[in-house]
Amino acid sequence: MNKYGTILIADDNDAILTAMRYLLDGVFAQVLTTTSPDDILKMMAQQPVDIVLLDMNFTLGVNTGNEGLFWLRAIRKQHPQTPVVLLTAYADINLAVKGLKSGAADFLTKPWDNEQLLRKLKDVLDMQQEIVSLDEMEREHIRRTIDHCHGNLTQAAELLGITRQTLYNKMKRL
Repeated sequence: MNKYGTILIADDNDAILTAMRYLLDGVFAQVLTTTSPDDILKMMAQQPVDIVLLDMNFTLGVNTGNEGLFWLRAIRKQHPQTPVVLLTAYADINLAVKGLKSGAADFLTKPWDNEQLLRKLKDVLDMQQEIVSLDEMEREHIRRTIDHCHGNLTQAAELLGITRQTLYNKMKRL
């Protein structure tokens, strides 16, 4: 049984994509691949993707990582909740820091260790599931407080330390 959903792998090397498919097929319900970064956002628009594994360089002879950083920012802009793990053969500390500051969930180097790659991808996804947004926490806290006060909104507002009007406004967003 596959525990994890869909992974999208973008790398210009077909051999890398084939190796990744074999490695990740038993871990993910679906393994999507592309050699063209231009297809990433199109593929993500067609179906939900749980995590992206993104190569940093797509143009032959270019190893700055700027292409990967560009696509990382594009993915984060349109799909801010989807974690992106960067992958490159030309790793250096500065590139890793740039990637992480741009919103990458993690950074891996080629050649990769299979166990380490699997562990990092699983860790990123597991951590993603554990994080609850502030809005969700607030909604749950308000619901529990109102339940505790048996629907008495004046009492609930007092317990929450807000005015009754503020509580009404927050309830509208629930």
